[in-house]
Amino acid sequence: MHPLILLLIVLLYFAVLIIISLITGRNSDNASFFIGNRKSPWYLVAFGMIGTSISGVTFISIPGEVGATAFSYLQLVLGYFAGYMVIANILMPLYYKMNLSSIYAYLNHRLGLHSYKTGASFFQISRIIGSSFRLYLVAMVIDSYILSRFGIPFWLSVLLTIVLIYIYSFRGGIRTIVYTDTLQTLFLILGALLSIVFISKELGFNLGELFENIRNSRYAQVFVWDWKPGNNLVKHFLSGMFICIVMTGLDQDMMQKNLSCRNIGEAKKNMYWMSSLLIVVNIFFLSLGALLYIYANTKGVIIENFSDPGLQTTCPVSLYDSVQNIYYCNSTDELFPFLVFNYLKPAVGMIFILGLMAAAYSSADSALTALTTSFCVDFLGFKEDNQRIMTRKLVQVGFSVMIFLTIMIFKALNNQSVINSLFTMAGYTYGPLLGMFAFGIFTKYKTRDRIVPYIAVLSPVICYFLDRNSEQLLGGYVFGFELLIINGLLVFTGLFLFRKKMVV
Repeated sequence: MHPLILLLIVLLYFAVLIIISLITGRNSDNASFFIGNRKSPWYLVAFGMIGTSISGVTFISIPGEVGATAFSYLQLVLGYFAGYMVIANILMPLYYKMNLSSIYAYLNHRLGLHSYKTGASFFQISRIIGSSFRLYLVAMVIDSYILSRFGIPFWLSVLLTIVLIYIYSFRGGIRTIVYTDTLQTLFLILGALLSIVFISKELGFNLGELFENIRNSRYAQVFVWDWKPGNNLVKHFLSGMFICIVMTGLDQDMMQKNLSCRNIGEAKKNMYWMSSLLIVVNIFFLSLGALLYIYANTKGVIIENFSDPGLQTTCPVSLYDSVQNIYYCNSTDELFPFLVFNYLKPAVGMIFILGLMAAAYSSADSALTALTTSFCVDFLGFKEDNQRIMTRKLVQVGFSVMIFLTIMIFKALNNQSVINSLFTMAGYTYGPLLGMFAFGIFTKYKTRDRIVPYIAVLSPVICYFLDRNSEQLLGGYVFGFELLIINGLLVFTGLFLFRKKMVV
């Protein structure tokens, strides 16, 4: 497909989002920006949260990872469902009872000011890094297949993307995001389904043959029983549950949408429906991944990771062996876009671009809104009124710049699958939040508030040491995403050791 057509699709897509923002952003104030005036329809929130939860990472990285880990990612997804039940029945009732705009205000009420600021700071670090990971992946594809063809450098394409996200989100905030995320989730799901349909047709599969070929392939294995690998069933399930709790229930970005519902009853309905649909959607993406590898093998194309950093480049495909017809890629993240733009029909390319943008921007726009909300409420003391709106907009510009710089740093350093990078980083940055909230909810103790920041910083350092030396110290055991649980437990233990008298 000609890059100009793809560029027009990108521009048209943003134009639609900006039109939605102009409609929903009328007469907006801080209450609209922070919590949507608590008038968001629960079904729109539920549907839109699927797109935010999935993001561009799932759209590209999960199908690519199937080649390395088969369907074992589904173990994490099943853990997510358990995590969503904890959120719906423990965390959300607490947030609604306290009538919070920022969920980290709970830490101020329960543990003290230093705990409050520490929790909000760790969220902002986590969300800046996570959002940058997600946007980096999309920017890499758009740069490789569209903008670079017009001589636009990578840094400029990233900057333009962030500017456009700012333009359609700075007025209405969460009130706009609820509607734009709904549209983007629709494009995201259609992108996955239509990609499956078109690839199946090229392979000559009907529906029954599609299921049969995936089921009989080596990619269909779901459960890993060996206890040593990082993707063992128990490790993955528990990690998925706690990843969900921290990256949704303890994350201002995800909970801000839930807090915009009319009441706790509607917020719970949103969570139940969203968590159920998310399992189905992830199965679609895993099936798409298996189908992509089957397609590549059928066409005589073998995609393999090439681990020598000296031979890695910024090109979509690092090295091609014309004798063996093998493409050596920097990471499995390159599989989907490579096949789309080099082998599949142009219609699949259009679907891919729409789905990819929908996945990426439904995550990035809400993250930018949540970061702005957290900083304004948690550090600048904003209330839900019309004061200091210009300051709020400047804060949003500041976070936009920080995300841009983080993406550029990540591009220079990254050499692994983005999905692994994202969850690995979550283990370090969300662990302290898990420990602090667990201590506040499940004990009646206070703690020495001034020591909390030191505990929260020391715990990830210890986890990093354990992760790097686990095979030598623990007889070959390799930490997976369960490092998040260890991190939270260390923080919980530290708070308990420095506990004060019981809360009356």
